[in-house]
Amino acid sequence: MHYNIKKTNWEKDKLSLSEIRRKVFIDEQSVPEELEWDEFDKDSIHILVTDDSNTPIACGRIKADGQIGRMAVLKEHRNTGIGTGILTALLKCAEDDGTSNVYLHAQTTAINFYEKQGFKSCSEIFMDANIPHKTMKKQLK
Repeated sequence: MHYNIKKTNWEKDKLSLSEIRRKVFIDEQSVPEELEWDEFDKDSIHILVTDDSNTPIACGRIKADGQIGRMAVLKEHRNTGIGTGILTALLKCAEDDGTSNVYLHAQTTAINFYEKQGFKSCSEIFMDANIPHKTMKKQLK
C-alpha cells in the first residue's frame, strides 16, 4: 500500500486531522472529548497521512516545546509502517526547527514501538485519560 505524508497545520487540515483523532482516541479508546482538543493544535506542526485516494488515514503533531503527540493511525492501516513514517516526519520537523530534544507520552502498549525509534523511558507509568502512559525522550543531533 502506498500512502502520502504531508506537513500541515491545524487551520488548513483541521477537518481531516480531527476526524482521524476522533475515530482513534474518542471512539476507539474512549478518551473524553474535552481531553482530546486543546489550545496547542493551532500552534503545532501537524503531519497528515492520506491513502492513494486522498482519504485521511493517520496523523500526528509536534508542539513548539518538542513534545510529539496525537499520533493516530486508523485501525485498518496499522502495522504497515505508517506510524514510523509519521514519527520520522515529526522528527525531521524538530530537526529543521533546531530542536535538540523531543519527548512524548507513550501509551504503554506503544513503548516498544518508540524504543525501536530510539526513545528512552524516563518516568514511571502514569494515567492519562484512563490509559497508562510513560514519558519517553530522544536527543536529536
